[in-house]
Amino acid sequence: MVSWIISRLVVLIFGTLYPAYSSYKAVKSKDVREYVKWMMYWIIFALFTTVEVITDIFLCWLPFYYELKIAFVVWLLSPYTKGSSVLYRKFVHPTLSSKEKDIDEYLCQAKDKSYDTLMHFGRKGLNVAATAAVMAATKGQGVLSERLRSFSMQDLSSFQAEGQTNSASSVTTQPAAAQHRTRTMMRSKSETGYSKASS
Repeated sequence: MVSWIISRLVVLIFGTLYPAYSSYKAVKSKDVREYVKWMMYWIIFALFTTVEVITDIFLCWLPFYYELKIAFVVWLLSPYTKGSSVLYRKFVHPTLSSKEKDIDEYLCQAKDKSYDTLMHFGRKGLNVAATAAVMAATKGQGVLSERLRSFSMQDLSSFQAEGQTNSASSVTTQPAAAQHRTRTMMRSKSETGYSKASS
């Protein structure tokens, strides 16, 4: 566990951050030698990172695995060993040069296929979304129409008849309520007058 943490820190600091800062300095100074040196390093480091993902899964149980990773990153960076330059010039450059046309052709085909695949699945996705929206709207409309159908003409006529009965009863009870209010007001006036007269 400790060796894993140390190897991650070494790869992060010495394998990524230091070379990134040195690459910045090379770009700023516009020194072609430094440009080439750090481009070679980044190509090798990209390959190392790709291989590292696989080896971390299958080979991490080997003794001194993480220590070997640390040593490899230091070897790549060292100005004495020039590890990244050696690996690039002896292995990567000749391999990429001989396979460059095939790789370019494959990348073009992959780009075209990925665009076609993206368009195909994009259309399918839009069709599914549109179908889902239509189905939801149809179900919503169906629920509304079912609810409206539940009100039959008989229900509506009975509702209308109840409304008329309520309005008629309120008309007949309204004068009684008005009479009651009038009696109460007269009683309170007479009591007020009586209390003034007795005082």
